[in-house]
Amino acid sequence: MLHTLWPLIVIIIVLGIIAIVLRTFLSGGGRLQQNYPYEKEPVLFSPAERSFLDVLDQAVNGQLRIMGKVRLADVVKVKTGMNRSAWQNAFNRIQSKHVDFVACDPTTLGIQFVVELDDKTHNKSKRQDRDEFINKVLQVAGIPVFHFIAKRTYSVQDMRAVLFGTKKEPEKKIVKTVEPVSQADPE
Repeated sequence: MLHTLWPLIVIIIVLGIIAIVLRTFLSGGGRLQQNYPYEKEPVLFSPAERSFLDVLDQAVNGQLRIMGKVRLADVVKVKTGMNRSAWQNAFNRIQSKHVDFVACDPTTLGIQFVVELDDKTHNKSKRQDRDEFINKVLQVAGIPVFHFIAKRTYSVQDMRAVLFGTKKEPEKKIVKTVEPVSQADPE
Protein backbone atom coordinates (compact mmCIF):
# COMPACT_ATOMS: atom_id res chain seq x y z
CA MET A 1 0.00 0.00 0.00
CA LEU A 2 2.88 2.35 0.79
CA HIS A 3 4.31 1.83 -2.68
CA THR A 4 1.05 3.16 -4.20
CA LEU A 5 1.14 6.31 -1.99
CA TRP A 6 4.65 7.37 -3.03
CA PRO A 7 3.60 8.91 -6.31
CA LEU A 8 0.86 10.85 -4.51
CA ILE A 9 3.32 12.08 -1.84
CA VAL A 10 5.80 13.18 -4.51
CA ILE A 11 3.05 15.04 -6.40
CA ILE A 12 1.96 16.83 -3.20
CA ILE A 13 5.56 17.87 -2.41
CA VAL A 14 6.14 19.12 -5.97
CA LEU A 15 2.86 21.08 -5.94
CA GLY A 16 3.83 22.60 -2.57
CA ILE A 17 7.20 23.76 -3.95
CA ILE A 18 5.50 25.20 -7.03
CA ALA A 19 2.99 27.06 -4.82
CA ILE A 20 5.81 28.59 -2.73
CA VAL A 21 7.75 29.66 -5.83
CA LEU A 22 4.65 31.18 -7.46
CA ARG A 23 3.68 33.06 -4.28
CA THR A 24 7.19 34.53 -4.02
CA PHE A 25 7.24 35.44 -7.72
CA LEU A 26 3.76 36.99 -7.76
CA SER A 27 4.38 39.03 -4.61
CA GLY A 28 7.19 40.90 -6.37
CA GLY A 29 9.96 38.98 -4.77
CA GLY A 30 9.10 39.92 -1.19
CA ARG A 31 12.64 40.89 -0.26
CA LEU A 32 13.01 42.95 -3.41
CA GLN A 33 10.08 45.12 -2.33
CA GLN A 34 11.51 45.44 1.19
CA ASN A 35 15.02 46.31 0.02
CA TYR A 36 13.86 48.68 -2.73
CA PRO A 37 10.86 50.63 -1.39
CA TYR A 38 10.55 52.95 -4.40
CA GLU A 39 7.92 53.99 -6.86
CA LYS A 40 7.79 56.18 -9.93
CA GLU A 41 7.15 59.89 -9.52
CA PRO A 42 4.17 60.83 -11.68
CA VAL A 43 5.92 63.88 -13.22
CA LEU A 44 9.40 65.43 -13.15
CA PHE A 45 8.32 69.05 -12.71
CA SER A 46 5.69 70.77 -10.61
CA PRO A 47 3.05 72.65 -12.66
CA ALA A 48 4.83 75.95 -11.93
CA GLU A 49 8.22 74.55 -13.01
CA ARG A 50 6.68 73.04 -16.15
CA SER A 51 5.06 76.33 -17.10
CA PHE A 52 8.32 78.19 -16.50
CA LEU A 53 10.26 75.63 -18.57
CA ASP A 54 7.92 76.17 -21.52
CA VAL A 55 8.65 79.91 -21.49
CA LEU A 56 12.37 79.35 -20.86
CA ASP A 57 12.54 77.03 -23.88
CA GLN A 58 10.83 79.70 -26.01
CA ALA A 59 13.18 82.38 -24.68
CA VAL A 60 16.33 80.48 -25.66
CA ASN A 61 14.74 79.65 -29.02
CA GLY A 62 16.95 76.64 -29.78
CA GLN A 63 20.15 78.56 -29.07
CA LEU A 64 20.63 76.55 -25.87
CA ARG A 65 19.50 73.19 -24.53
CA ILE A 66 17.76 73.37 -21.16
CA MET A 67 18.31 70.60 -18.61
CA GLY A 68 16.12 70.40 -15.53
CA LYS A 69 16.70 69.40 -11.91
CA VAL A 70 20.44 68.98 -12.28
CA ARG A 71 22.63 67.93 -9.37
CA LEU A 72 25.02 70.72 -8.36
CA ALA A 73 27.90 68.20 -8.29
CA ASP A 74 27.27 67.63 -12.01
CA VAL A 75 27.58 71.36 -12.72
CA VAL A 76 30.67 72.10 -10.60
CA LYS A 77 33.46 69.93 -9.27
CA VAL A 78 35.75 70.17 -6.27
CA LYS A 79 39.23 71.38 -7.16
CA THR A 80 42.06 68.89 -7.17
CA GLY A 81 45.12 69.27 -4.97
CA MET A 82 43.27 69.26 -1.64
CA ASN A 83 43.81 66.65 1.04
CA ARG A 84 41.27 63.83 0.92
CA SER A 85 39.34 65.00 4.00
CA ALA A 86 38.96 68.59 2.76
CA TRP A 87 37.98 67.34 -0.70
CA GLN A 88 35.34 64.99 0.74
CA ASN A 89 33.95 67.75 2.98
CA ALA A 90 33.65 70.11 0.00
CA PHE A 91 32.04 67.40 -2.14
CA ASN A 92 29.55 66.50 0.60
CA ARG A 93 28.33 70.10 0.60
CA ILE A 94 27.35 69.95 -3.09
CA GLN A 95 26.48 66.31 -3.76
CA SER A 96 22.81 66.36 -2.75
CA LYS A 97 21.90 69.88 -3.85
CA HIS A 98 20.17 70.53 -7.17
CA VAL A 99 19.58 73.53 -9.38
CA ASP A 100 16.33 74.04 -11.25
CA PHE A 101 17.59 74.52 -14.82
CA VAL A 102 20.95 74.50 -16.59
CA ALA A 103 21.36 76.11 -19.99
CA CYS A 104 23.90 74.30 -22.17
CA ASP A 105 25.44 74.78 -25.58
CA PRO A 106 23.31 72.56 -27.84
CA THR A 107 26.34 71.01 -29.57
CA THR A 108 28.89 70.52 -26.79
CA LEU A 109 26.51 70.62 -23.80
CA GLY A 110 28.96 73.05 -22.19
CA ILE A 111 27.33 74.83 -19.26
CA GLN A 112 26.37 78.44 -20.06
CA PHE A 113 24.30 79.49 -17.03
CA VAL A 114 21.95 78.30 -14.31
CA VAL A 115 18.35 79.41 -13.80
CA GLU A 116 16.64 79.14 -10.43
CA LEU A 117 12.88 79.55 -10.06
CA ASP A 118 12.23 81.08 -6.65
CA ASP A 119 8.83 80.40 -5.12
CA LYS A 120 7.66 81.45 -1.65
CA THR A 121 9.78 78.74 0.00
CA HIS A 122 12.83 80.84 -0.92
CA ASN A 123 11.71 83.40 1.69
CA LYS A 124 12.57 80.96 4.50
CA SER A 125 15.88 81.46 6.27
CA LYS A 126 17.14 77.92 5.66
CA ARG A 127 16.32 78.14 1.96
CA GLN A 128 18.01 81.56 1.71
CA ASP A 129 21.16 80.08 3.26
CA ARG A 130 21.03 77.27 0.66
CA ASP A 131 20.53 79.79 -2.16
CA GLU A 132 23.42 81.93 -0.94
CA PHE A 133 25.70 78.88 -0.78
CA ILE A 134 24.76 77.80 -4.31
CA ASN A 135 25.18 81.36 -5.62
CA LYS A 136 28.70 81.54 -4.16
CA VAL A 137 29.65 78.10 -5.51
CA LEU A 138 28.46 79.05 -8.98
CA GLN A 139 30.14 82.46 -8.74
CA VAL A 140 33.52 80.96 -7.86
CA ALA A 141 33.12 78.42 -10.67
CA GLY A 142 32.39 81.24 -13.14
CA ILE A 143 28.81 80.18 -13.89
CA PRO A 144 26.20 82.96 -14.04
CA VAL A 145 22.94 82.25 -12.22
CA PHE A 146 19.61 83.92 -12.87
CA HIS A 147 16.89 83.89 -10.22
CA PHE A 148 13.35 84.39 -11.45
CA ILE A 149 10.49 84.93 -9.04
CA ALA A 150 7.73 82.35 -9.54
CA LYS A 151 4.56 83.94 -10.87
CA ARG A 152 1.54 83.01 -12.97
CA THR A 153 2.84 84.23 -16.33
CA TYR A 154 6.14 85.21 -17.89
CA SER A 155 7.02 87.24 -20.92
CA VAL A 156 9.19 85.36 -23.40
CA GLN A 157 10.67 88.63 -24.62
CA ASP A 158 11.49 89.88 -21.10
CA MET A 159 13.05 86.55 -20.18
CA ARG A 160 15.09 86.49 -23.39
CA ALA A 161 16.26 90.06 -22.76
CA VAL A 162 17.36 89.24 -19.22
CA LEU A 163 19.12 86.00 -20.14
CA PHE A 164 20.93 87.40 -23.18
CA GLY A 165 21.74 90.76 -21.64
CA THR A 166 19.75 93.01 -23.95
CA LYS A 167 17.55 94.34 -21.17
CA LYS A 168 19.18 97.05 -19.09
CA GLU A 169 16.64 97.11 -16.25
CA PRO A 170 14.83 93.83 -15.62
CA GLU A 171 11.38 93.90 -14.10
CA LYS A 172 11.60 94.54 -10.40
CA LYS A 173 12.45 91.36 -8.50
CA ILE A 174 12.50 89.15 -11.60
CA VAL A 175 16.15 88.41 -11.81
CA LYS A 176 19.20 88.51 -9.65
CA THR A 177 22.44 87.66 -11.41
CA VAL A 178 25.66 86.59 -9.83
CA GLU A 179 28.57 87.51 -12.04
CA PRO A 180 31.55 85.17 -12.19
CA VAL A 181 34.62 86.19 -10.23
CA SER A 182 38.23 85.27 -10.80
CA GLN A 183 39.66 82.36 -8.86
CA ALA A 184 41.95 84.78 -7.04
CA ASP A 185 39.07 86.53 -5.28
CA PRO A 186 38.61 85.21 -1.72
CA GLU A 187 34.80 85.47 -1.67
